[in-house]
Amino acid sequence: MKAWIAFWNILLKDMRAYYLKPPNISWGILFPFAWTAMFFIKSGSGLERIPSLLPGVMGVSVLFGTTSMLAVTVTFEKKGRSFERLLLAPIPLEILMLAKTAGAILFGTANAFVPLVMASFLADLSGVNWTVLAGAVLLIAASSTFLGLFIAVSVSEVFEAQTFSNFFRFPMIFLCGLFFPVSHLPLWLRPLSYALPLTYGVDLLHGTIHSARRLPAILDFAALAGFCAFLFLVSLRNIKKRWIL
Repeated sequence: MKAWIAFWNILLKDMRAYYLKPPNISWGILFPFAWTAMFFIKSGSGLERIPSLLPGVMGVSVLFGTTSMLAVTVTFEKKGRSFERLLLAPIPLEILMLAKTAGAILFGTANAFVPLVMASFLADLSGVNWTVLAGAVLLIAASSTFLGLFIAVSVSEVFEAQTFSNFFRFPMIFLCGLFFPVSHLPLWLRPLSYALPLTYGVDLLHGTIHSARRLPAILDFAALAGFCAFLFLVSLRNIKKRWIL
């Protein structure tokens, strides 16, 4: 019980200190809004294209929102030595890191619904399976957050975290089927696409929003859960190796 009280208080502290600050709230709204406007209003695309573009816009919004926030906040706290005080707390490291990542997961999930709300005014989304969509968004946010955690514990400076984040994020935009199918990629690039978690999340969104899923839903969910577990465990191993002497 004490561990979960600590979890809740760490989460509340991070929400107040980082995620609920006015600049971050406005950035969390404006960034997905800008992506949405760019793709929904692009030349030659009518309203009928919105359902096919929406999964990609949602995926990008979650990916950039979670990795940007977490990679910076954790790296900043580590450099300022405030993270070391948390490591001294009498709670399991797993609970501590789940508490540190929960805020980013919630932030990324909220980011995903900005383009969804905009699209609901312009297109018919009555056929969406909201349960599957919510599960997909949550797992995309979790896998992206744990990717941000992996990046944060692999570097020492904030600018290194941002640079390292882009090493993963920008290839994902082109390789994960966000705006054109993975089947349109060259054969030698497709295995790399399926080695990235966002591919499976976006496939779920495509299937849920406009029935264009290419893989079984159970495989997409299992792959996302596997990536979440792998990235989280690798990050814990790096923390124990690099930060706990």
